[in-house]
Amino acid sequence: MCPGPNENGVNGQNGVSGQNGHSTDQATKKRAAAGPYQPVGDALSNIANFKIIESTLREGEQFANAFFDTETKIKIATMLSDFGVEYLELTSPAASPQSRADLETICKLGLKSKILTHTRCNMEDAKLAVECGVDGIDVVIGTSSMLQAHSHGKDMEYITRTAIEVIEFIKSKGIEVRFSSEDSFRSDLADLLFLYKAVDRVGVNRVGVADTVGCATPRQVYDLVRTLRTVVGCDIEIHLHNDTMCAVANAYAALEAGATHIDTSVLGIGERNGITPLGGLLARMIVSSHEYVTSRYKLHKLKEVEDYVAETVQINVPFNNPVTGFCAFTHKAGIHAKAILNEPSTYEIINPADFGIGRYIHFAHRLTGWNAIKSRVEQLGLAMNDDQIKILTNQIKAMADIRPLAIDDTDSVIRAFHFELQGEDVDKMNSTGALTVEN
Repeated sequence: MCPGPNENGVNGQNGVSGQNGHSTDQATKKRAAAGPYQPVGDALSNIANFKIIESTLREGEQFANAFFDTETKIKIATMLSDFGVEYLELTSPAASPQSRADLETICKLGLKSKILTHTRCNMEDAKLAVECGVDGIDVVIGTSSMLQAHSHGKDMEYITRTAIEVIEFIKSKGIEVRFSSEDSFRSDLADLLFLYKAVDRVGVNRVGVADTVGCATPRQVYDLVRTLRTVVGCDIEIHLHNDTMCAVANAYAALEAGATHIDTSVLGIGERNGITPLGGLLARMIVSSHEYVTSRYKLHKLKEVEDYVAETVQINVPFNNPVTGFCAFTHKAGIHAKAILNEPSTYEIINPADFGIGRYIHFAHRLTGWNAIKSRVEQLGLAMNDDQIKILTNQIKAMADIRPLAIDDTDSVIRAFHFELQGEDVDKMNSTGALTVEN
């Protein structure tokens, strides 16, 4: 569990660009299958059997710059459903009249993803959510001593009694229900397990674990989820904030421990530093569960979704964003470029082609190698031998030691060098009499 501040320590079914792709020969496949990046076998692990609860339209609305009008919500919901996420979570209808209207509108779209809403653990919110036509309701209440004292002011007896009442009501309406504690990692473990066991007995579909302040480490997440897995028989959802940059690692640890559902948002937007990013999670999961991820999600649509959300909330996609950051598949150092041109998997654990993206060999700089320059020469349709390319490479490196080079600058140097070579060839032919000129 996380230390305290003074401690140490749908509405649907559930369910230069180099070579464009990695080598697919059988030997490479066998090496990959036996590689160190495959998950350790474990009967409780759900590394290759998980579902995504996409919360851009709930958690994402809590991002500082976010304002989603109805049209924007419809577009984001449609894009994410088409992408393949199993669930879409929307803001509680109790938040505002427009929030309710938007929820009702999206419930009527007939999307493939199930539509959820996130509500407080009380009967008033639950009844309002049911009226909106959702497929499921995500009920939450704070369980840490701090939230009990400074948020809702209720004790664990009240929380347990109310949770059971709300869950039984929602189930009576034939609607899926998840019950989650808030601030789970700063809550008393005995209280948590007692509460989860109580709601599991009345038939909740999922229990939720929330790292509300982003304090948990992967080991803490694994230990709590693994313990919880021995207490409840229902599914386990996890909601992970990214304040300490552990959200993706924590999500992976949760799945290893037996969690079944992961909350995400596009680009990780949300309260404060947000939560587990959709793209970041899939980048992690495709390494361990390639077939599962590629068969369930339309990965080539990820960049389009991220670009749209980024524009909507007026931010740039980070340069180091997994998969879609502008330099995610850019290779610069000469030794890297040579290996990548021969076999992309030498320096790429993710195949950009799986996401409909290419790679780029950066050649206009002082660190470049002759293999990268050779690749660029070939792309420009010019003919040079290796010795000539090595001389050309030294010229480019010398220029790059003086000032930054743009691609156009470097291409001009390459073309000028090639032109000089042609001139030398003509001079040699003239001097040997190999070239005759008719009068």
